[in-house]
Amino acid sequence: MDRRRFLTRAGIGAAAATTLAAPAVAQSSPKVSWRLASSFPNSLDTIYGGATTLSKYLSAATDGNFEIQVFAAGELVPGLQAADAVMEGTVEACHTVSYYYWGKDPAWAVPAAIPFSLDARGMNAWHYHGGGIDLANQFYAKQGLIGFPGGNTGVQMGGWFRKEINTVADLQGLKMRIGGFAGSIMETLGVVPQQIAGGDIYSALETGTIDAAEWVGPYDDEKLGFVQVAPYYYYPGWWEGGPTVHFLFNLEQYDLLPENYKALLRTASQAADANMLSQYDWLNTTSIRNLVAAGAQLRPFSPEVLEACFNASNEVYAALDTSNPEFKTLWDSIKAFRNNWFTWLQVAEYNFDTFMMQKANAGQL
Repeated sequence: MDRRRFLTRAGIGAAAATTLAAPAVAQSSPKVSWRLASSFPNSLDTIYGGATTLSKYLSAATDGNFEIQVFAAGELVPGLQAADAVMEGTVEACHTVSYYYWGKDPAWAVPAAIPFSLDARGMNAWHYHGGGIDLANQFYAKQGLIGFPGGNTGVQMGGWFRKEINTVADLQGLKMRIGGFAGSIMETLGVVPQQIAGGDIYSALETGTIDAAEWVGPYDDEKLGFVQVAPYYYYPGWWEGGPTVHFLFNLEQYDLLPENYKALLRTASQAADANMLSQYDWLNTTSIRNLVAAGAQLRPFSPEVLEACFNASNEVYAALDTSNPEFKTLWDSIKAFRNNWFTWLQVAEYNFDTFMMQKANAGQL
């Protein structure tokens, strides 16, 4: 073969290879623009920031080809209607806590948090390695959704109270801002649950419209100034031991994505999930000190109150187990893991943490 014929054929081959490669690249990295409705105001930079973290990672990984525009609560739809907007196809995605929708079906609450379930690490273990994501998605698929964990606050605080709560009798007639599933449990013990938006809680506490309010934890609570109007700060928030925030996606739109985008979506969701919990762990350490310095009086719920709440929760679960198979499937899976989880925590984690706490309290760290 002479040199001219070889170069000509080589050039044709290279051109053909380039021509064949272009559609494959285009197919794997198409331009996708989605909108995401958050259930949170952008003033709550930690929990709202989970959605912006997802958006940033996806854009960076695809050279800007997969874009998700994030809208704060109220910009497109009210925060508590974010999942409805995804189901209706108004937006492709939302960032929310699925227990907000427990009124549709109590099963919505289980993949997020229900009273006396798991802490944040336990929830992550169940979701990622105990089949929780798949079980949740069997339920979400019936709503036209697919979801992945997208954040966690860790164990929340039990809320701000205008008076001390020492016994179950102290709960009688207490008007408390407490949302969703937990409110239904508290109601069985005499509490009068109130649904109040975050921005209105302070004035309701200040004027005595409500007697108590739960929100999230020290970092977010400090921003809202509750310490100025309700000094007793109770713990733990037994109804949210490890509340999982979810990214929920419209299932039809998700199915249209190429496989690499689906993989990126799940990976970026998990990154946002881990980032939120570590951010809260970092920030709460300073905020709890600030709140105490500002006059917050830390109070643990008494064993009597916790025991009554635990028993009331189990009574509700027993009734749901007999009437709601979706709830039972999810809850049975968590319960099968829960006892082993807390037994394991007693062995190394609890003893290490307890020793180090004693040293911290003694000023030896």
